Amino acid sequence: MKSVKAAVEDYLALRRGLGFKLRLAGPALLDFAAFLEREHAPHITSELAARWAMLPRGCQPALWAARLRFVRGFARHRRATDPRTEIPPASLLPFRPGRARPYLYSEQEVQRLLVAAAALQPSASLRGATYHCLFGLLAVTGLRISEAIALELQDVDLEHGVLTIRGAKFGKSRLVPLHGSTIRVLTHYAQRRDRYLGTSRAPRFLVNDRGRSLESSNVRRTFYRLSRQIGLRGPTDRRGPRLHDFRHRFAVRTLMRWYRSGQDSERRLPVLSTYLGHAHISDTYWYLSAHPQLLGLAKRRLEKRWENWP
Repeated sequence: MKSVKAAVEDYLALRRGLGFKLRLAGPALLDFAAFLEREHAPHITSELAARWAMLPRGCQPALWAARLRFVRGFARHRRATDPRTEIPPASLLPFRPGRARPYLYSEQEVQRLLVAAAALQPSASLRGATYHCLFGLLAVTGLRISEAIALELQDVDLEHGVLTIRGAKFGKSRLVPLHGSTIRVLTHYAQRRDRYLGTSRAPRFLVNDRGRSLESSNVRRTFYRLSRQIGLRGPTDRRGPRLHDFRHRFAVRTLMRWYRSGQDSERRLPVLSTYLGHAHISDTYWYLSAHPQLLGLAKRRLEKRWENWP
């Protein structure tokens, strides 16, 4: 019988082959396997799983629950080859995470953010142009930040106005059409980037001053600093508008436009779900309940249907 560590490695390879990223679960399960070895445990038990899950002290219960969830998934897999394996019940460390309340940017706030991004110093560098282009792209396409910074030169077809998003969630790829105004901004940025880098070959479409890929941690720090600068966050606020909220804004504005133009939003919702790269349409349905104005439009549409009922 394989060791727990070897079984974990096989399990992770299988899951990654199916398109799962496992950025958190992967290292965590390898640590769990090492924990079992230190405990000289021949198989997984609920007691050991709970003890390992609660090893980090002074953290939120959500982390403990997530760690136990990783073990539960692996335990179900392991039990097929080791019947002694116990699958820890979820009730051991119960936690129901709530979805973050989305912040819906106004048009004026987006414009202030873009102006502040374009003014980033040093003025002679590529930094301001890159962040201006990145934040604008997030606002008008609803891309995930990871998808935007991973765009390669071949993924941005400015002639036909299409982005190719590769290796998104579950390894899926999709095409994202662009508006003419967005194409003009991206074209201007590409020209400026090429002049700035000269003969250097940029690996990505959006790059830093050294022609290297942007790091999501640096992007978020820059966004938080600009948010405080323009008043989206207070000077000491630890929470506030997020980059991910641009996806909420895009989805809500699209749905509201469909409602106001009399289109059948329910019939078109799979289109929006595909555009956003959601794995399940239920993830897109959630946007319907996230904005009072959307609910109002849905309510008026339902009332109109009842009025016209024969």
